[in-house]
Amino acid sequence: MMITERLSLPSPFRSLPAFLMMAFVLPLLAGCGYNTIPTAEENAHAAWSEVLNQYQRRSDLIPNLVETVKGYASHEKDTLDAVVEARAKATQITVTPDTLKDPEALKKFQDAQAGLTSALSRLIAVSEAYPDLKANQNFLALQAQLEGTENRIAVARRDYIQAVRDYNLTLKTFPSVLWATFWFRGNEPFANFTVDEDKMQVPKVDFGTSTTKQGG
Repeated sequence: MMITERLSLPSPFRSLPAFLMMAFVLPLLAGCGYNTIPTAEENAHAAWSEVLNQYQRRSDLIPNLVETVKGYASHEKDTLDAVVEARAKATQITVTPDTLKDPEALKKFQDAQAGLTSALSRLIAVSEAYPDLKANQNFLALQAQLEGTENRIAVARRDYIQAVRDYNLTLKTFPSVLWATFWFRGNEPFANFTVDEDKMQVPKVDFGTSTTKQGG
């Protein structure tokens, strides 16, 4: 009879013990660091989004830069074409949060952006031969914006490197490694920029206003 009565209880009452158990267990899980891995993962995703945002900002500046230089040095066609081509290659390669686990994909993205940086360096070097270009107000405005963007790129890359380092450590270190083993088995380490620390300095863009050469 007792078994019959127990089976006949309404479903809300049958699920009550499970609900109470979850209400008791979930705070314990949070307190023990259960949220460490997903939090670190989201932080890395957010940092990557900022990297993409800053590279896109640089890409958006390039058409105006090319047109401004062309107005004073149209015969520098090879250099101008190289910048346009490098920009096209850089914008064709994207690494989404879903592919951050692929070091090869990140390396291709990094190489494309490095190619654009190199092309921009050659374009800026060409501008040194044209005093009227260096005095152009539009060019000076682009100078300030490009310098600011390169600074932001360096900061965004640094923050991403740190965020990935923190996330990857959660998958390997105690006690979060326990959660990785039992609850987050599908989580894999994210790829990171393969660049020497001494090359992570903020690039300098010189438009002839100083004797400092462009770095990076």
